[in-house]
Amino acid sequence: MAELRPLAPDLTPESRALAMALRELFEGLEVSVRRYAARRVRDAGTFSRYLGGTRVPPWEVVMDLFTDIAEHRGMAATPHAIELVRRLHRAAVESSTSPRHAVAVLEQQLAEADRDSRRSTARGDALSDALLDRKHRIADLEVRLNQLEAEWSAERERAERLAAANPDVSELLHERDQLQDEVTRLSAQLHEAQKQRDEAEQRCTLLERQLEAVEQVQTVAAVTPAVSRAMPKVLIVDDQPDNLMAMTAVLSTLDQELVAVSSGREALKALLDHDDFAVIIMDVQMPDMDGYETAAHIKRRPRTHDVPIIFLTAMGTDPEHSARGYAAGAVDYIGKPFDPWVLRAKVAVFTRIYLEQRRLAGDQ
Repeated sequence: MAELRPLAPDLTPESRALAMALRELFEGLEVSVRRYAARRVRDAGTFSRYLGGTRVPPWEVVMDLFTDIAEHRGMAATPHAIELVRRLHRAAVESSTSPRHAVAVLEQQLAEADRDSRRSTARGDALSDALLDRKHRIADLEVRLNQLEAEWSAERERAERLAAANPDVSELLHERDQLQDEVTRLSAQLHEAQKQRDEAEQRCTLLERQLEAVEQVQTVAAVTPAVSRAMPKVLIVDDQPDNLMAMTAVLSTLDQELVAVSSGREALKALLDHDDFAVIIMDVQMPDMDGYETAAHIKRRPRTHDVPIIFLTAMGTDPEHSARGYAAGAVDYIGKPFDPWVLRAKVAVFTRIYLEQRRLAGDQ
């Protein structure tokens, strides 16, 4: 097995601790970095940077490592060991504030959105085939029924009694009704699959713009939309004062007017008082009225229905919770602890979209 490269110099203590834990895990596999990267269909250089401490891997990469070690050793890691590495991972994320790490976070989200799009497309194709099959079968039954109807036209007044007495006709009618029910069900499922694909494609486009904003950044000002007129507002909703303070400090460099509130009810009131919010950043886990409930109220109001919502959640990397967030009306999410560059990029892109829409509306 090829030796691991030395740890990168000038690492933060948190990044060094995580890298050392990952290296210890990886050495238990007894394979080279290049071979393991090929096994997991990952870039060897990127994986080497994970082990060198210069980049914090997505948690999914760490869990894959635990899985592969369990398979190699024939014994799964203990919950205590996994939780220990999870704490190291969170600490490393919190200490990492470089654009490079933001790119990794956004690339992970883009991969998830792309996977959702491909799955929805595949499901839609399968449903389309099944729907076409049912429609063809219904058409065939209709032809057969019409043929029987024509043959019995001379006895039309006895059709109802004949249908009841003749098992062939009653079976055909029953089969047609069943197929029509399936067509209704499959059509609804196809519509939902197409909706999920379209939403995933929109997320992909959005994330690509966010990645572009981070990759091009040389200074904080580079992600700021270049406009001279007054900037739209950004609404920040979180019941934790420390979180509000941190997000306000991060976003204050974008020269936008920030409105920070500590509850869902205060958020609804702020949206009544102002009508020029470009985006809402909202914590999911809040007392009294959580983020999902608040988002539902926002989406029910015609005046605020189209204001994009970014959910801020400690469960952001969990597909189940992110899917629930999208279903509640969110267009994006940020996992806690949040990366400042990711937060700035997302807000900057949504601001640009808002300004583009306002300019187009003014030109009409």
